[in-house]
Formats: sequence, structure tokens, C-alpha cells
Amino acid sequence: MKITLRQRLLTSTLLLGMTGIATPAFAQNDQADQAPVASQEADTGEAIVITGSRIARRDLTSTSPVAVVSNEEFTLSGAVNVEQVINTLPQVIPGANSFSNNPGGGVATLNLRGLGTQRNLVLVNGRRYIFFDTAQTVDLNTIPQFLIDSVDVVTGGASAVYGSDALAGVVNFRLRQDLDGLIAGAQYNITEEGDGRRYNAYIAMGTQFADGRGNITVYGEYYNRGQIMQADRDWSFFAFTEGDGELIPGGSAGVPQGRFVAAPEIPIGTGASCAPVGAPPPAIPRNNCFPIAIGTNYPGLGAFFGTPGTSTPYVDANAYNYAPANYLMVPQERWTLGGYGEYEIADGITAYAEVAYINNRVQNELAATPITQNVDFELAAIQPLVSAADFAQMQQIAANQQAAIAAAAAAGAPNPFGPFAAGSASFGALQPGFVRLQLNGRTTGIASRNVTDDRNAFRVLTGLKGNITDSLTYDVYYMYSRTRNASVQLGNVSRSAFTRLAADGTCNVFGENLLSADCINQISILAQNQDISELQVAQASISGPLFTFGTATDPVAFAAGVEWRSMAAEFIPDTALSSGDVVGFNAGQPTEGSYDAREVFAELRVPIIQDNFIHRLELSGAARYSDYSLEAVGGVWTYSGGIELAPIRDITFRGQYQRAIRAPNVGELFGGQAVGFPPATDPCALPSAATDPTIRAVCVATGVPEASVGQSTLQPNAQIQGVFGGNPNLQEEVADTWTAGVVIRPRFIPRLNVTVDYYNIKVDNAIAVAGGSVNNILSLCYNTIQDANSAICGLISRDDQGVISGPPNIVSAINANLASLSTEGIDFQVDYSLPLNFSLLNGGSSRLSFFFLGNYSWENNFTPLIELPDEVVECAGRFGLNCGNPTPKWKWSSRLSWIDGPLTTSFRWRRVGSVRDDDDDTDFVVERIGAYDLFDLTVAFDVNDNFTVNVGVQNLFDKRPPLMGDNQEQANTYPGVYDVLGRDFFVSASFRF
Repeated sequence: MKITLRQRLLTSTLLLGMTGIATPAFAQNDQADQAPVASQEADTGEAIVITGSRIARRDLTSTSPVAVVSNEEFTLSGAVNVEQVINTLPQVIPGANSFSNNPGGGVATLNLRGLGTQRNLVLVNGRRYIFFDTAQTVDLNTIPQFLIDSVDVVTGGASAVYGSDALAGVVNFRLRQDLDGLIAGAQYNITEEGDGRRYNAYIAMGTQFADGRGNITVYGEYYNRGQIMQADRDWSFFAFTEGDGELIPGGSAGVPQGRFVAAPEIPIGTGASCAPVGAPPPAIPRNNCFPIAIGTNYPGLGAFFGTPGTSTPYVDANAYNYAPANYLMVPQERWTLGGYGEYEIADGITAYAEVAYINNRVQNELAATPITQNVDFELAAIQPLVSAADFAQMQQIAANQQAAIAAAAAAGAPNPFGPFAAGSASFGALQPGFVRLQLNGRTTGIASRNVTDDRNAFRVLTGLKGNITDSLTYDVYYMYSRTRNASVQLGNVSRSAFTRLAADGTCNVFGENLLSADCINQISILAQNQDISELQVAQASISGPLFTFGTATDPVAFAAGVEWRSMAAEFIPDTALSSGDVVGFNAGQPTEGSYDAREVFAELRVPIIQDNFIHRLELSGAARYSDYSLEAVGGVWTYSGGIELAPIRDITFRGQYQRAIRAPNVGELFGGQAVGFPPATDPCALPSAATDPTIRAVCVATGVPEASVGQSTLQPNAQIQGVFGGNPNLQEEVADTWTAGVVIRPRFIPRLNVTVDYYNIKVDNAIAVAGGSVNNILSLCYNTIQDANSAICGLISRDDQGVISGPPNIVSAINANLASLSTEGIDFQVDYSLPLNFSLLNGGSSRLSFFFLGNYSWENNFTPLIELPDEVVECAGRFGLNCGNPTPKWKWSSRLSWIDGPLTTSFRWRRVGSVRDDDDDTDFVVERIGAYDLFDLTVAFDVNDNFTVNVGVQNLFDKRPPLMGDNQEQANTYPGVYDVLGRDFFVSASFRF
């Protein structure tokens, strides 16, 4: 039996001087898997390029920690989508996945080390892949899982080798290059509940031609995933909330029956503000409050129309349970077609090409649209729609509102019912014959909100490679990829149309399911948007050995080259979404932009000592200069240096430093800017500013006239205008990465491999929304930092009178380089293979194969403002509203397999360590989530040389996810981190000819 390069590579994962998952091979690979372990260097006879370097080498060692996931792990785990395996790795915090419904998007993303999906680089066959949106993120669902040979996960910055984005690391998906014949397969999954069925089928054909000078592989796949609703699980049927020290069924106060609240008091006069309930504050804060008699049902939580037209006081039990109408697992349908091949045109010239097309359709579904809106109801129009008692209350409210208007006029104060802030869709000043109420409703008559993302992506790559001399090689290629996503939204409502038609009685909102067909037709919006993303890469490189150095027998080797990249993307919302006149899904502003980078790079590997007084000493380094068309970024350097020291053959020490960068993406740069009017307080307008010398000084230094400090005229409105969106002046993020580790392969314990690697990653100049909000920016500048020259104070612009009066004198809450991130921890890996002197099937021997891959992380921090280094969000071992998904300190995955001839029996144990809530100032019902363990079992059997059957069960013991209030996450838990399917079965079959 000829051992292929692929089989040797899989075997060598047991020998690598790097962190790896040595998953057990199937029985058909038994001969390759039991190849003798002779030394640290597994000489394959062919040079191989390891992820994290461009230099081909015969030994498979690396200065960077690398986890290697073989294709067998995908098969044994019953995974069809790449995310199903990648998200179980200890180095990964799950990003968007098959359970992401709100927010959704129909994609699977990678979040390496919890530093964000935009801060790791995804490669296929060592080259950049297709991104799908303005954030330049790769959808893992576009990678053909059934053709994956292995996946390399490199920790730490790799910008010197690959360019921008590789701050947390690199994930490289290697596709099979040795296919000669036909492979086909199918798989079916279903949960123990009988839902969530998933099935796929694939075929790939490869052949050699022209007397072995060329080869080509073509492939196709179809995948279909059914939906699961939150109503289909008892633990997700209700939207839990916190009450009396326990989780209780809750929901939304935006109810289908309609809930109405009136202001219990209208503030007039001058001075400090009183606090109205249920209505926006007045234009100028005042200290006198004009009481309004508003009847029995309309103060506080308001009036609830459980019986159409007749209200009762609203109580918490009236809340709307929105959970059952939401997807728990989102449906997906995917088609994949592609091919790749190469042909030796002449000696030293080989042409190659890759092409891929993916159509991916995914839906998200939420409960019907909730509407919270101030409405000026015309009393004459709504009288027939409500009971006499309710109408009498509304009349009394209207009379007192008009009395408040008259009292304000007599006092010389502005109309307390004057225009609200822009975007409120109110009618402006309240007219006689109208009553202003706040409506909290839900349009169940229109049905649920549903969005379908139909994403088409293709990628074309062509190049030439070959030998320049006997030792030097070259590679030149060009790649173009494009993604177009069409998003169609159902269930949206026009806010302005709804307000107008509710006011004149056309839309009856005083009870459930009372909206007429005419009303629904006029308020319903079919909203659409699309994303278009393009990536172009052109690269030329040479590599090879140079000369020997010191006592080393291996030569000094290098790689060098040039690269050009162009990134372009746009987001195109329709009129309804871009105008903001939409309730249901979020409105959005158009985004369009592009930029390019021209780069030169070089890498050097220097063996110094080999088998002299020590076993091996080797140095490595890399550097890249990038010239960006972005003026704020310009030219930047990235570089790295590493060392490997093996005093004896059994142990290797390694370490590396890397300086990496991430250029801002299209969305961060060119995201559509919009002016908003959020409620906020200008500290310089408060009386306390006049008496506090520090605040006074900062106010004056930021443009407030001395005489105006502390005067309410500085803030004529309760809302302060801010601008939100992209920032074309963003600079690059910068990361410093340190890794250090040890690899132990004791000769006295054959087949045992242990690696321990330390990592420390710090990202400075990180891009985030400046200050988080307009109000936070103002508070941070004047109350916390109190330095007029600080970056946060620089976001505030005032007119000549010191007023934040409107463009260009506004608060800039756009993206800015004001944050930092850091993470620190240790990766552990152990793998061992043990021959056994018995067999149940082949009459000879069998063997056990074991691996353990774990991570302990004691730091995962986010600092929103570098100027406030002590204000750190600490997320290691935490979960919650600040940190999001649980980031456990401990996480591991392990597998024990018994290979007996044609039979492989494999048992996997996955653990997510305990975490606690990230808000130390609030006591939630669930303050701590204990360690979470899942166990999986798979049996694979080779029926013959051409046919293999696999049967497995995930979550063998039907472990439920931990639950918490739905205000923390979706479906009362963290889908993607914890299993939400329950016991899940799969059966698959594969054919080889």
C-alpha cells in the first residue's frame, strides 16, 4: 500500500513540535497511522509549507503554537458545517452560528481567543478566502467540509507572513489535493425529539491526465437544515425573567392587546426638572409640576385592553411571551459547486486554478413587531372603538393636557406638548380634540418578522508556479472573489403610517387582532437590502534554500515576495430602511467604500546547530511593509522573530514575538453616518458646573463662554445631537504577541506527545464606538477624565455660544481608535497511542488512541478607553451583558478511540468551564454557571475497501443547557456555547472508487 503525502501528514501530527489535535484515524488508514515513530523530524521526502510560514521544510516543527484538526474529527463528530468542529476548540469563543437568530444573518463566523471575528484571518490552502460583508468576515459555511484534509489553527499575530487581520491568529483550511477517483457520501441527523432534521449529499471526482502532468478535481454538495422553534423545547418556550429570587415566565410589555400610558404630571416653570412618566422630558428643565388626573387605568404601567375596547390596569402577568415564535435553530439550504486543478505546461511552469460557487439561504424569525410610540389620538375618531368608561378617562386626560398647555403659556414657559425630538413621529404640538398617549403594542395581525438571506458567493483563482533553479521555486497568482447577499424582510411596519392611522381610528389598536385588512395593507413594509463584497489579491513570491550556517546540516531558507490586495464592499438598504421609518428590523444607512494595499514581505529561517553539543537550535524571522491607500494608515511595518531550542531530541523549547496590525474594514471606515437625537445631559449646563472649578475649566477649554457655564440655556433640548457610523480617518489596530512553549516527546514512552504553550496578546489602538453613547462621551469628558486635550473631549464640538446646536457642532459617537484588548493563557495538548495485544475482529491486535486539548485563560480584557486604563471590562471566567458569550477560564476537548481492524469506536468529552456574571453591582438570579460537560459516541465501520458507515450520538446523556433570564441572551441560554438540541443522532455513509 502506497502511503500518500496526505497520510504522512496525518501521521506526523503525532510527531509535530506544535500544539495539535491528533484525532484517531479510521481503520482504513491504520497502516499509515501506525508508522514507526523514529524522531522529531518526520522526513516525508517532500517539502511542506506549514501554516504560519511561507518557507517549505521537511520537518514539521513550528515556532508558533498550532492546533491541527484532521478531517477524521469532522466525520467522527457528525459535523457537516465547519462551525460544528471549530467552535468546540478551546481557543475559540463561538461567533455567529446555526443558533444565531437575534441577531442572525445566516452565517458562521470565527472568534479566535475571544478578540472578535474581525481580528483573525481565515485562509483556504494558505490563501485568503471569500468575505461576505462590510466587516470583511469569512462565512465558514462557504468552505466545503467534505473536502477538508486538515485545519491548522495558529495562535498569535501573523501579519508579517499574511498581512492585515491576523491579530489573534490564523485558521487555514487545507483541501484534499490527492483525489484520484470518485468519492461520494451522505448524512442524516435528527434529534431525539424528532425535529431538527439535517441531511446532505456530496460527490467529488478527481483524475490525473496527460501522463501525470495534470490533475483536476470537481465537486458538488447539497445541504438542508430544518428549523427548530423555541416552542419546541420546554426550557425555551417561555421568555424567563427574574422575580422573587427565581426565574419566572415573563415577556414583553409591548402586547398585542395594546397597553396605553399617560403622563401623570406635566412639568412647567423654571429651574430643576421634575420627572414625568411615560412622556419625554420638556425642552427646558423646570421645577413646577402640573398634576393631571388621568383616571384609574392609565398611570404607572398603563391600561391593558384584554377585552377589546375595555381596559383594566396592566399587571406583569399580562406580558407577551414572544419566545415561542422565535427560531431556536435556524433553517439553512446550501448548494456548493467547484473545482481545482493544475497542469505542467513545460518544465518549471505549472498552471493551476481554483473556482468555487456557493449559494446559501438562511432564515431568521422573530415574534411580531412591537411598537412603542407616542400617538395623538383624535377623540372623535376613537370614541366608537373604546368603552364609555375608557373614553371618559381619555377625555379627562385630554382636558388636563390642554390645561397644562394653557398654564405653561401663562407662565411664559414653552408648550410642554410641543414637538418632540426628530424621529419620534409625533404630530408636534398637541391640538385640541386630541389626547396624547404612549402606545405599547404588537402587530400580531401581520404575523411574525421573518428575514431571508440569499447569499451567492464565487471565487476564482489562477496562477503559475514552478522551479527557477534546482532549489529555488516561484509562485504567482491572482484571486477574485465576490459575494452578493439579498435580504428580504417580512413583518416590518411603517412608523409614520401606523401613527397616522392609529390616530384617526383606521387602525384599531384597542385590543388584540383588531387591525383591519386595509390597516395592514397600509402599514406593512416589505423591506429589502443587499450586501456586495469584493476581494482581489495578486501575489508573486520566491522561496528556497540559501546556504548552511554554523554546524547545521539544513540550509538557511528564505521566502520573499510582493502582494496587492483590494477590498471593496457596500450595503444597500431600501428607502424604508435608510429613512428610519421602519419598526421591526433595524434601520440602516448605506455603506460603500474600498481601499487597497501594496506590500513587500520576506521571511528567513536560520538553522544554527544540529546534532552537535545540543540537538537543534534554530532562529526565524519575518517582516512586511504595507502601503495602504488609506491616508490615516499609510505605510506600516509588521515583523516577527522566533527561536527553537532542543537540547536533546526529547524536548523542544520555542518562543516567538510578533508585531501585527489590522487595517480598519470597509464598514468601520465608510459605514453610513447618521445624525441621531438621543437623550443626554450636558454637564456644562448643570448648576454644579459653575461651582466646580475643575468642570468649569474643562467646559471653558472646550468652547463654553465663561458666563454660560452652569446655565440651562447651554442645553435648550433634552436631546443632544450626535453623529453615528463609520470614520474614514481610522488608523490601524496594533497587536504585540508573545508565545512560549515546550514540546515533550520522551523516547522512553513511545507515541506520547505533550505540548504546553503560553500566549500573551495585546491589541492597542483598537477600533470601537467612541464612548459607547453621546451621554457617556459627555460624562467621561467632564466628570471622569476632565482633560480638554483628551481624545474623548475632542469628540465634542460647540458653536460660538457653547451650545451643541447641530451639525457641525455635535457629539461624534462614530468609530474611533480609543480602546484596547488583551488576553493571556496557556494551551495544553496530550496525545498518545497504545497498541493492544488483542482484537475482536481481525484476530491480531488493536489499539487505543487518546488526545486532550485544553486551554486555561486567566485574562481576557477590554478597555473601552485607553485614557482610562483602570476602567477594564474583565471577561475571563465571565458572561453577561458586558462580556457576552461565556469566556471560561478552563475549556477542553478530548477523545478516546479504539481501532480494531475495520471498526472504530470513539468517545469524546467536551467541557466548558464555570463562569460568573460580569456585573458585580447587580445580583441576578443566575450569578454563576457551573462547568458544563458533554459526551459524544461514534462508531465507524469499513464494510469493505470502498464503503464506510458511521453512526453516532451527540450529547449522549441529553444534558440541558444552563438557563438564565432572557435579558442576558437568546432562548434563555447561550446557544452555540451550550447544547440546545439535546440528544442528537446521525448516520452517514461514504463511498470511494
